[in-house]
Amino acid sequence: MKQALFLLLSCLLTMSSFAQVPQGISYQAVAFNSGGSPVVNGTVGVKISLLDQSITGTVVYAETHTKTTNAQGLFNLNIGQGTATVGTFSAINWGANSKFIKVEVDPAGGSNYTTVGTNQLMSVPYALFAGNLSTVSNSNSMSLKNNSGNGCIVVYSNTEAKAFYLNPNGSNTGSWTGSNVTFSSPIKGSVTSNNTVVVYSDTEAKGYYLNPNGTNTGSWSGSNVTFTSPIIGAIASNNCIIVYSSTEAKAYYLNPNGTNTGSWSGSNVTLSSVIKGAIASNDTIVVYSSTEAKGFYLNPNGTNTGSWSGSNETFTSTIKGGFASGGSIIIYSDTEAKGYYLNPNSFNTGSWSGSNVTFTSPIIGGVSTGQR
Repeated sequence: MKQALFLLLSCLLTMSSFAQVPQGISYQAVAFNSGGSPVVNGTVGVKISLLDQSITGTVVYAETHTKTTNAQGLFNLNIGQGTATVGTFSAINWGANSKFIKVEVDPAGGSNYTTVGTNQLMSVPYALFAGNLSTVSNSNSMSLKNNSGNGCIVVYSNTEAKAFYLNPNGSNTGSWTGSNVTFSSPIKGSVTSNNTVVVYSDTEAKGYYLNPNGTNTGSWSGSNVTFTSPIIGAIASNNCIIVYSSTEAKAYYLNPNGTNTGSWSGSNVTLSSVIKGAIASNDTIVVYSSTEAKGFYLNPNGTNTGSWSGSNETFTSTIKGGFASGGSIIIYSDTEAKGYYLNPNSFNTGSWSGSNVTFTSPIIGGVSTGQR
């Protein structure tokens, strides 16, 4: 069978209006056919398996879904709420060992699945293990998560967003920041990182920052940035955020010493193949497609603005995922691994570490000092 390409977009903890930890992970993806075109307004069969400890580990839970894609090939599902074929979602021990997600798909909508990727589940699903998220509900059953944060909040509707901030040094009272910002298309989501927030729609993204030294009030940063294709995901690390579509990625950052306002980092970067995902580690973020990876860094001492590092790194086999720890990130394929790092003393900018390392047999997993 022709193998379908399958793009992982995001795994986000699903919040509900119940005073308990919800049993589900919201999952968004775009399905592509073997020719690289999205499966538009079609039906796809999906099998999700959760593996213990490694990408070849024991299947602790598996389920199937039949989903309909939209005009961009996008579909949504909730892991934990499909038709279970192995185990019980509520019985998964999230606190024991690493967990990996294996995705299989039939682009014809049946059960003739082809494996299209296995990646490690990172921090978000472990909130299921923690079991201590507090929720409150209003009359419209919208849930809000309690979070100590750093004194700024953004509230948004379909087309507007407004920000509230508290001066981190306490010299000002809490205030709403000027007028709302508006979007020309419906807002899809938001992402936060320390003193920065980005709100995005299908093709626009807008950044908000709070100066960490309290010398400025919270502010929306200039005009929005636009994308030529629909935004499919976002990821955050310290004071920087990456938003990406299938072929473009743009970075928003705040100088950690507060000498600059929040800014979008120059022009977007592009990849020649469809972006599959991203991974973050302290002041570094890497975005990757099937065969390319691009690194972004924020100098931790604030002497430089955030920057994309040099040219794209390329792989001779399909990229499978990545691992992160401290200021370093590893991206790996079946037989290659490449490292991206930021010198913690800021003597160097973020860099790819020379040539890749190669393996004579397929890579099956990895571990970092930053994971549970």
